[in-house]
Amino acid sequence: VQLVESGGGLVQAGDSLRLSCAASGRTVSNWALGWFRQAPGKEREFVAAVSWSGSSTFYGDSVKGRFTISRDNAKNTVYLQMNKLKPEDTAVYYCGANPAVAAFLGEYVEVWGQGTLVTVFS
Repeated sequence: VQLVESGGGLVQAGDSLRLSCAASGRTVSNWALGWFRQAPGKEREFVAAVSWSGSSTFYGDSVKGRFTISRDNAKNTVYLQMNKLKPEDTAVYYCGANPAVAAFLGEYVEVWGQGTLVTVFS
């Protein structure tokens, strides 16, 4: 399976942005999907994950209440809606896929995307 992210860009603090991650090569409808991010000079950080059915979602503390993860299994795509963006949200955002959502909480990802850059200026 291959994951391709899109939707990154340059936005002002307070704005919204939606990232997409499309899977190809095989269906991921029975895989958990999620997002990590890595800012310059910082460690990779868990952002959000969603179970294969979409019924369970998990978020990192720094994005709770501002970001929403969702998926469309018919389109083999996962989304990350980012609202009230802050300069500290600036990072490369990576999409990931795992057989089980619990793996994301252990910061393990079996398949990575190539990343998309989000830059938030004040």
